[in-house]
Amino acid sequence: MVACAIIAVGGWLWLRGDEPRPAGFHAEPTSAFYAAIDTRQNDAAPLTPDEVFTPATQTLGGMRVSSTRQFADCDEILWGTSATGCTQALQAIYTGGGMAGQFVIFNLGDGRAADALVAALGKDGFVRQDAAFEAAHSRAQARAMGHYVTVSWVGGTAPAQDMVAALVALDGLGRVVQGRLVAAT
Repeated sequence: MVACAIIAVGGWLWLRGDEPRPAGFHAEPTSAFYAAIDTRQNDAAPLTPDEVFTPATQTLGGMRVSSTRQFADCDEILWGTSATGCTQALQAIYTGGGMAGQFVIFNLGDGRAADALVAALGKDGFVRQDAAFEAAHSRAQARAMGHYVTVSWVGGTAPAQDMVAALVALDGLGRVVQGRLVAAT
């Protein structure tokens, strides 16, 4: 029985291939600035898709939102790592102008868990790629902000400066955390 399980796991690892990772990646741990929302206890209300993906964010960096999803199991959207203590993840896919991108925000238990996820995204695993672009020519950023983690990831055929502008625009969706910070203080 144990031998069958080992063979099954080994086969799965061998057949699944390499999961895509961004060519360029920047990670930021949380800071004392976010102390008021360092734990979910200080910011208990779950995020809502309408709160994160507002009408003003339908177009960002030359791209338009094509879909949004909410996950109760945060590990559904990750590979190679786990989001310990995560209660929800919200995702948006954007396309247009020769680019595509995705934004994900994770709601974790505290800043330590958020920092651990950001560190793991840099070495152990990453978010599953749901946007259609070549990962080998993409850029991503992950930031811990209190008990939240945001991941912005873009790729496509656009020039590098356009890709950076799109990444910055997607990362702007993380401003929702600023509102949570103000409400908690």
